[in-house]
Amino acid sequence: MAEDFQVTAGVTAIRREPRDDAMMDSQLLAGEVFCVEDESDGWARGMSRHDGYRGYVDMAALSAPVLIPTHRVSAVRTYVFSEPDLKSPPRFLLSLNAKIAAGRREGKFIESQRQGWVFTGHLTALDASEPDWVAVAERFLHSPYLWGGKESLGLDCSGLIQVSMEAAGIRIPRDSGDQEAWAQERWSKVPVADSLAGLQRGDLVFWPGHVGIMTDAVHLLHANAFHMAAAVEPLHLAVDRIARHHAPISGIFRAPNARG
Repeated sequence: MAEDFQVTAGVTAIRREPRDDAMMDSQLLAGEVFCVEDESDGWARGMSRHDGYRGYVDMAALSAPVLIPTHRVSAVRTYVFSEPDLKSPPRFLLSLNAKIAAGRREGKFIESQRQGWVFTGHLTALDASEPDWVAVAERFLHSPYLWGGKESLGLDCSGLIQVSMEAAGIRIPRDSGDQEAWAQERWSKVPVADSLAGLQRGDLVFWPGHVGIMTDAVHLLHANAFHMAAAVEPLHLAVDRIARHHAPISGIFRAPNARG
């Protein structure tokens, strides 16, 4: 029988096979819930309740029962300390959007149950949202590229989009292809001119297997394997390079009521 477990590590991998060296397809952040359908040799097979992603997760990163989160991490990253004291040994890092179930409060710290103590200033209410998800994405500039990653220490193209939009209260699928289908249903399609003119901040730009976000009319922010980081570059450079090695743009989409 399937049972829900909660991530109590800072982050854990969703792997393609039940091995430490298997490919990581995505990640679960602290506080997220994984539905365990089967368990064998310390590995859980199942599905993320957050975005439906399926795979294998190390059972050592999971706990039950599920605690109801009260706060989410609003900083790009923060430490979980062993005591409510900045000089105490840190246990691990939490990244943006990790969730905690708050316990006691002491001074500037809140107890994250089953984990440790987190600086209050790096937390926000669970239902709080950022006003500008593109500004959130810009905070990840220079973060290393990591296939399957969605944490501040490493993330991929669609991970950058998902975590940034989640911080603004927008739920979007995990993979770029699903994200394009999501945008096609909800946002306006922007014609792709040869000059690449007419774009604006917040436009999502898709290629087969890749996605980026316009920070203004000219520049694209995307986590990519060419720079091995989240980088900003003129869109035309990315378009030329990606078309040369992979494919042309498959679609550009603009949020409803977006302002130029």
